[in-house]
Amino acid sequence: MSKERAADGVRCGRLVIVATPIGNLADLAPRARDALAAADVVAAEDTRRSGQLLAALGLQKPMVSLHAHNERERGDALLARLQAGEGVALVSDAGTPLLSDPGYDLVRRAALAGIEVTTVPGPTAIAAALAVAAVPTDRFCFEGFLSAKPRERRSQLQRLAHESRTLVFFEAPHRIAAMLEDAAAAFGADRRAAVTRELTKLHESIYRGSLGELAARAEREADFCRGEITLVVAGASPEEGGGVVGDADPAETAARREILERTLEAALTHLPSAKAAAVAAAASGLPRELAYARAVELAALRR
Repeated sequence: MSKERAADGVRCGRLVIVATPIGNLADLAPRARDALAAADVVAAEDTRRSGQLLAALGLQKPMVSLHAHNERERGDALLARLQAGEGVALVSDAGTPLLSDPGYDLVRRAALAGIEVTTVPGPTAIAAALAVAAVPTDRFCFEGFLSAKPRERRSQLQRLAHESRTLVFFEAPHRIAAMLEDAAAAFGADRRAAVTRELTKLHESIYRGSLGELAARAEREADFCRGEITLVVAGASPEEGGGVVGDADPAETAARREILERTLEAALTHLPSAKAAAVAAAASGLPRELAYARAVELAALRR
């Protein structure tokens, strides 16, 4: 890896951020292989997984682990190597480093130290999921993994309920069903979304529909909850009212809520939350997102 000479005459190394395939090895850019081959050391989130990638490329390189639990400590040693003139290639388990993966602290410190930081761009599940989701992509925001704790996750989603940009989330397969239920409750069961699973891999699957429909599929389809998952949710439309009934007569509103409660109690015995909410919303005339939020609450009480 080429090295640059600093103003004081000391030869400095280069830190290269290398994007690696999210599934299909053929997606590795030729320049990415060249960068890995030229590096003096490869800093990897998981040396075993990245070691398999290097072996598949016919490369043997010294490797050091750099993950969320050792980034600060390991960064000291890597920074010293860079300052000594070595070339460091930074990779994550898959995709582009720093995007919900380690590396930020090392990049920040290297840049502050005047070390050249460059990148070999390439695969990322964020862009791949947006490309196939069939929701608007002109403006979007990436939220990564939300909290694994249900109450905190629901609060996070509620704060995003009126975000007009398309939202992109990562989610663990064993939590995607709960995530979809919570998202439907916060955003409304009719909000358009897509669940992308195992992108670029043999079992790539793309599920498109409303959050309510996707939540129902997650409950009944085992394959839905397997593999690497990226969730894309359309942003809020200007006319979305957040489930507010409006200026209806209080007595009429109370009657509608009573119908909603009775219908949900009966429907939840036979139907998943999303479908029960659709039935109850139609029967009561209340917004579906309000019906779904109440359905999720009642279903939780039954567990």
